[in-house]
Amino acid sequence: MSRTIHRATTVEISSPRPAPHWALLERRLLKAQAEACERFFERYFDERGYLLCVPRWSGDDGPDDALENVLNWTLLHSLGADDRVLALYKRALEGHFRQYTEAKTTEVELGREGMYYKEFHACFDWFHHGEAWSTIFLQGLADPADRALTHRMRRWTSWYMGDDPYVPNYDKQHKVIRSFFNGSRGPLLRKATALDWAGDPIEVLGRFRAGHGEQSFDEMLDHFRDYTDVVGDNHVNLGATTLGLTAYALTGEDAYRDWVLEYLDAWVQRTEQNGGLIPSSVGPDGTVETGYGWYGGVYGWGFSILQVPRNGKVAHRAYHRRTPFAFANGLLLSGDRRYLDLWRGVLDTVNANARQENGQTLYPHMYGRLDRLERLQQGGELDDLPEKGPEGWYDFQQQKFSWGAFELFFWTHDRSALDLLPQPPRWLRFLDGDDPGYAEAALSADLGALRLKMEMMAADSRSPDMTMSDDMNRMNPATTGALTQLMLGGIPTGRDVHVLHCQLRYFDPSRRRAGLPEDVAALVDRITENEVGVTLVNLSPVHERSVIVQSGAYAEHQIGSVRSESGTETPVDHPHMAVRLAPGAGERLTITLRRYANRPTFAPPWV
Repeated sequence: MSRTIHRATTVEISSPRPAPHWALLERRLLKAQAEACERFFERYFDERGYLLCVPRWSGDDGPDDALENVLNWTLLHSLGADDRVLALYKRALEGHFRQYTEAKTTEVELGREGMYYKEFHACFDWFHHGEAWSTIFLQGLADPADRALTHRMRRWTSWYMGDDPYVPNYDKQHKVIRSFFNGSRGPLLRKATALDWAGDPIEVLGRFRAGHGEQSFDEMLDHFRDYTDVVGDNHVNLGATTLGLTAYALTGEDAYRDWVLEYLDAWVQRTEQNGGLIPSSVGPDGTVETGYGWYGGVYGWGFSILQVPRNGKVAHRAYHRRTPFAFANGLLLSGDRRYLDLWRGVLDTVNANARQENGQTLYPHMYGRLDRLERLQQGGELDDLPEKGPEGWYDFQQQKFSWGAFELFFWTHDRSALDLLPQPPRWLRFLDGDDPGYAEAALSADLGALRLKMEMMAADSRSPDMTMSDDMNRMNPATTGALTQLMLGGIPTGRDVHVLHCQLRYFDPSRRRAGLPEDVAALVDRITENEVGVTLVNLSPVHERSVIVQSGAYAEHQIGSVRSESGTETPVDHPHMAVRLAPGAGERLTITLRRYANRPTFAPPWV
């Protein structure tokens, strides 16, 4: 797998093409979001970059929610939005680190010296670390030369490689992250308490809108009553592998790649030992225990709790949404599909336990102690449950267990993965040629969503001391889902701890930055295992534009050749190619790819 970069092949496009409506919508959406980001920053941040809210340590409202307010801003910039977006993001990031380092808890032991230490959460879980750092993982797309980003990623990743004796989150011998609670002050090696999760006491009713509907601090504590089983490794910790992938893409140093693959391989082995089911809890010595050990842990296979506010209903919170993305990190770093095969095996193993009920096939989504579930449903206490009891599958639903099924199709082009879904997404129907109106509809919908966000912001009259850090998340102007699908042929990014997965990315050689040049629009309308179809259009009737096309978000694919509409085929054999667009010109190109042939890098094509 090579990462050598040299001068790219140039394709000339000179055929005039009327400006397509999708192209005008695309450029309008990029411009409108950039302007909206400036308005949002002016409303919700001060001159230091501090968020105008009450900073809290909490699983309800904490630092992760604060940083989510600039989620996807760097992606937006890397698509071609104004440089001001990147500048405001960086001001918010630096302000965030200072604000949450200065913020301290009084009742919660873990945060009394500062919620952040060494520019990272002192000690919390990767469900929430991941939501915050999803923002930072994308920064290298727009700003790969930022030295502070590289220094920080080296520092943070070292704590999960076992290289820092003062932050011993990782046990090299047993290949485990030692606790579900971990961070810059190391792992929590005792049971977590509701206070550890809920943060310091706070007034709620009449002042704040709690995200889970709690009306009092007591209800916040009650929400986290059963979130105690944190010692040992947990499948949610796999989100830490994105630190290693990002550090590798920034530096090219094999130590980061080696650690990610080592940790993933340990989980592969545990899954195989556990009959094809990934355990949700692993002992501190790396063993997968029988009984409650393998399906326990917070967000584990058996993690069912009473809903809060208490209404007598049970909430099933096994959380597997992000796990497939961790195994995709292995694919990016090695090109080896066995990491994805493992996850497909997990899905098939779960669904093989389906049952027939009243003429319907129902599929399980949870596994655990059935007597515990019965006790919860009856509203009883769990303290006096016997040490052992009946186990089995539960939470049977009409829909198959399908976390990551569409993503598996995206990475492998194995259409059988789509059989796990109730119906394919509309974007896929567009790529299959069955929904030609999708591009314009999706871009128009995102423009409408942006308009609604700006209306909500204009109507927001709260003062900072009435504002939680997540109150403005829904107004974050970076509305990048349709742009990611249509411009890049990619999976929209969010807070699920994953990097950008896409077919193509673009660079502006004249401005030496990521993103489409001014006036240029792109539409990916077909994706197969070996080809990508993309239309590039220059909307300027006056100026020639040049764009560098990269295969993959991190140059992980290799372009074999490019074929024009006339049938002329040009060999490339490189991760990049240059396209020169005459004024008003446009053309559809078919690009052949050899997927996952190169190791991932943030390095721009002119390095």
